[in-house]
This record gives sequence, C-alpha cells and structure tokens, in this order.
Amino acid sequence: MRLTLPVVKVLSALLAEPDAERYGLDLMKLTGLPSGTVYPVLHRLQGARWVEADWETIDPAVEGRPARRYYRLTAEGATAARQALAELHALNRDARPARGNTEPRGAAAW
Repeated sequence: MRLTLPVVKVLSALLAEPDAERYGLDLMKLTGLPSGTVYPVLHRLQGARWVEADWETIDPAVEGRPARRYYRLTAEGATAARQALAELHALNRDARPARGNTEPRGAAAW
C-alpha cells in the first residue's frame, strides 16, 4: 500500500479506535479531507483488504436520512496499518537533521 498523506490520515483516524465503525462523513471530519479524497482512499484500502464496509440496516423514511456505509479495519488491516505507520514514523525520524545542525547531510565533508 502506498502511504500518501490522505492514506496516513484515514488510517490514523481508523486506528484511533480500531474496533469502531466509521462512516464517510465521520472520517472527513476526523481527517479534514474532502469526500473526493476520503472515498477513493477507502476504496483502495478495501481493495487491499485492510478495510471492510457494510451498509447499516435502517429504514431511511423512519430515520429521516439515508443509510450509512460503515467502514472498519480488518484484523489484517489493523496490523498492516500499525506496521506501515510505524515504519513511516521511523523514516521521518531518521530523515530529520539533528537539533542545532542546519547543514544538509554530507555537507561537513565539503
């Protein structure tokens, strides 16, 4: 799975409560991403089997709203997402220059 910033945001939101079911608008609010970004990410995550989705069973006329599609991490997805985010975090930590060192890496050898 390619970890773009939107994918990282959606995975982070889902991992905040890994057993919770989230619907699209909820994920949009949590991530700050628009629907045109969230839903393609969810579709990719479903394709990778990291996320599964089901429609809620309600009567829209009684509830006064359309049924929601709820998304949740699969067990495999939660494990893979934690590992991928941990690896990304480690890469970012290693790529940062040491505090007080403003020279680019390798610049001291010039």
